[in-house]
Formats: sequence, C-alpha cells, structure tokens
Amino acid sequence: MLTKANRNDVTQVMPLLNAIPPVAGQRGAPRRKPDLIQADRAYDSNPLRKLLAERGIDTQIARRYTPHGSGLGKTRWVVERTIAWLHQFRRLRVRYERLPSIHEAFLKLGACLICWRFVKAA
Repeated sequence: MLTKANRNDVTQVMPLLNAIPPVAGQRGAPRRKPDLIQADRAYDSNPLRKLLAERGIDTQIARRYTPHGSGLGKTRWVVERTIAWLHQFRRLRVRYERLPSIHEAFLKLGACLICWRFVKAA
C-alpha cells in the first residue's frame, strides 16, 4: 500500500491485511489471511501482536533494542533485494511526485522493467 512518507509503518498493517483478496486453493471458503507475518523492528508493537493473535495470525517481528540476529534475514532478504532492484531507478529512490497515483504508476513500471529483464535474459 502506498502512503505518505510521514506515516508510521505499524498503522498500515491492519488496512493491508483487510485489503488481501480471497485466494482460492483447496475446497471450501477462500483464504483471506496469511498464516504468518514477518516484519522488521519498525513493526514492533505489543498491541499489533495482540491484534494479529486475535485474528489467528502468527508473527515473527524483530524486537527493538535487541541485538541483531533475529533470523528474519533468511527469508526477509527477498523483500530487501526487491526494494534494492526498484531503487536502481532514480525516480523511485527519491519520491518527487506529489500525487500517489503517479508514484504508484512509476512503481508498476519499474516492476515491469525488472520482470522484462528477467524474461529477456532467460
């Protein structure tokens, strides 16, 4: 979800979870929630952990003021790598647009270019 730069990360978790579309799979009602949420220290909040537990979602959120080595890097590197790929485009590294729709369009264009490079290389 695209937000203004001055928004706290923690405030956006629940709207993001509510925006997850139904995912078809096995028989029965489609899934609408993940089994697990992984997050960095910016999301460390006991009220958030409580809300997620009430929804039946497990958490792996790094605690603030603790030494590094939470183990999240084993799977979190995929997210960090993708962000690094998007930051190779100067327009995405520093946000110049005031309208969120324009910035989101550049994000989608950057993702398309990254995917196109992978397809071209294969």
